Amino acid sequence: MVKEKRIVWITGGGTGIGEAGALALAAEGWTVIVSGRRMAALEAVVAKIAAAGGTAEAVALDVAKAADVQAAADAILARHGRIDLLVNSAGVNVPKRRWDDMTIEGWNQLVEINLNGVLYCMKAVLPAMRAQQDGTIINVSSWAGRHVSKMPGPAYTSTKHAVLALTHSFNMEECVNGLRACCLMPGEVATPILEQRPVVPSAAEQARMLQPEDLGRTIAFVANMPPRVCVNEILISPTWNRGFIQTPGNRD
Repeated sequence: MVKEKRIVWITGGGTGIGEAGALALAAEGWTVIVSGRRMAALEAVVAKIAAAGGTAEAVALDVAKAADVQAAADAILARHGRIDLLVNSAGVNVPKRRWDDMTIEGWNQLVEINLNGVLYCMKAVLPAMRAQQDGTIINVSSWAGRHVSKMPGPAYTSTKHAVLALTHSFNMEECVNGLRACCLMPGEVATPILEQRPVVPSAAEQARMLQPEDLGRTIAFVANMPPRVCVNEILISPTWNRGFIQTPGNRD
């Protein structure tokens, strides 16, 4: 249990892994700022946290816009004086994701959100974390950030591999400032992003996947480690890992 006031900023905090991380951290006493493009979803998360006795705020934000990211970070710092944890959970994929149907527009969208957005947020919080000589960043990548497969597509796979490299690069340079980053690489998680797949997994298939709350617990585990501990990366998957099992759905 974190007793002192601690501030976490979670991008993509309105649904899925971001929402689960927000709920888990708020339950442990963190002050949570959730950001994302859909204010209604963010406000629903804030309401859940408030109903449970926690503290949360919502900030409308598109992480693909560097100036807006910096403005959001500045506003959080102006209100709270510090940012102890950044969780980069904003991410997308597109239905047209194979070489034979992918578009340059789709590629650019994924790079702008899944990679550039992560970098923009890391850069925005870095001066404050350096000044604190303390801070943690959790970058939500993917199983596709470690293992190349056909299903996620080349753009998604490339951006998630890049997030892994970005995380390790951060640790190599910023460890001397007391900062640490973790690359969280989940396998299939039953979140709304599955709706973007060419073939959406069935309810029975999704029930066997990781659930958002599993990742919420994992985020809280990393966040509450003592400052001397850097969890560099976590590769986590469902026990029933469809990447290991030949089924029609995992080839789509």
